[in-house]
Formats: sequence, structure tokens, C-alpha cells
Amino acid sequence: MGYGLLAAAIAAEVTATTAMKYSEGFTRLWPSLVTVVGYVLAFALLAQTLKTLSIGTAYAIWAGVGTAAVAAIGVLWMGESAGPAKLAGIALIVAGVVVLNLGGAH
Repeated sequence: MGYGLLAAAIAAEVTATTAMKYSEGFTRLWPSLVTVVGYVLAFALLAQTLKTLSIGTAYAIWAGVGTAAVAAIGVLWMGESAGPAKLAGIALIVAGVVVLNLGGAH
């Protein structure tokens, strides 16, 4: 159950961050509301996750996967460049999350 909540927290955070881009500095109502609700939901779900997973592992996975996902969204749908350094950084984030899980995340 902990990993399911963590996945939902990541999805909420990624949605909120993506909506923030479209809020144009919080001057557009709907993207601004999606941003606020998304972050509140993300933190609430992360708090529930911490009942069953260790804080270090849960936070590292939440931040790492969220960062990699937002970077990929930027490249795939927002026209950001996908240079070798950015791709290597995303790959290192994903590798770090895998290593954390192989190392006995609880």
C-alpha cells in the first residue's frame, strides 16, 4: 500500500508542477488551482506513505521520480532541449531510485 500511495503522491506532484508552468506566474485561475490542489494532495499522500516506508527512501523516490518525470515532460511536450547532460542526469536519477529499492527500501 505504501508504494501505491507514493506513486499517487508523485503523480499529484508532477501534475502540480506541470500546471504551474501553465499558470503564468499564478495569473491564470485554473492552472493555479490545479497547482495548489496538486501540491496539497501530494504532501498529504506523502505523509500517509511515511506510515509504512522509511522517510529517506520515500522522499528520495518521491523527489527523484518527480524530477525525472517533470524533466521528461519538458522535453517531450514543452519543447525543452534534450542534450546529453540532461539525458544523463535523468538516467542517473532513475538509476538512483532503482539502487534505493534494491538496497532494501522499507
